[in-house]
Amino acid sequence: MLNPLAHIASRWTPSPRTVQRAALAALVMSVVIVVTGGAVRLTGSGLGCDTWPKCTDDSLIVTQEQGFHGAIEFGNRMLTYVLSAAVGWAIIAARSAKPWRHSLTKLGWVQFFIVMANAVLGGITVLTGLNPYSVAGHFLLATALITVTTLTWQRTREGDGSPRPRVPGPVRKLSWALLATTLVLIAAGTVVTGSGPHAGDSSEIRRMPFDWDATVHVHAVAAWLVCALAVAMWLVLRVVDAPADTRARARDLLVVLLAQGAIGYVQYATQVPEALVAAHMLGSCLVWIAVLRVALSLRERPAEQAEIPSQGDPQLSAV
Repeated sequence: MLNPLAHIASRWTPSPRTVQRAALAALVMSVVIVVTGGAVRLTGSGLGCDTWPKCTDDSLIVTQEQGFHGAIEFGNRMLTYVLSAAVGWAIIAARSAKPWRHSLTKLGWVQFFIVMANAVLGGITVLTGLNPYSVAGHFLLATALITVTTLTWQRTREGDGSPRPRVPGPVRKLSWALLATTLVLIAAGTVVTGSGPHAGDSSEIRRMPFDWDATVHVHAVAAWLVCALAVAMWLVLRVVDAPADTRARARDLLVVLLAQGAIGYVQYATQVPEALVAAHMLGSCLVWIAVLRVALSLRERPAEQAEIPSQGDPQLSAV
């Protein structure tokens, strides 16, 4: 007897473009959930639903008494279901593709388990009164989800052959340094958040015991290191005459970093207004995606065999 996914796969063959769109939807929603989660914190709605998994001890959903903050927090919880649906679509599309690409299906399930783990961690965050370390872990798990959804999206546009380098080895090592430094930058950002204002609720919320100005400066140093490595990557790719799309990814990264840096300095100088903090959170996601895309563009995976066209879609163009 076929399991539900195998049953769907036996009756539906999505086009490669459909599989790509499903993977992109999961990526977009993984960014949206970060931004809306930031909105919860910035509006002081982190404890709008004061328990978990219910919204109150007596109600599964938000009540009128909880007002604006309850609606914001509950709305963000509901978006988790939209994210789960997007991830589910990616899994179903990957499973139904012909030939079945097992690697894409596995990546889809990794997304699912990260979403579930982060939902539980979100509940723990509420139950512990917005513990700053739990909040930081919540964001880092969201970053892990963005990593996997970005990788999945990229893999939908590649084959399943062994990866082949497109640039010399030292350039690939530079990309690893860029990835590692960006991770340090993101981690430092969670410390800035955990020790600074915007705790997520109007009540007295415990913060990380670090000097906020010092953490901001450490974060800024990490940002400058990432910028230096990004500039070096852009220059090196031109010197080694890397493929045009790879050079374009490095250019995109520089543009995103410039915008993110400007937002960061302006928000610091203006006492971190909520709107700019939200923009900075979005920028953090976009920077990480841009860094990943640079690294992934340094290799290629050829198709091992010709793809079977989807039903009712005889002419497909590769994207």
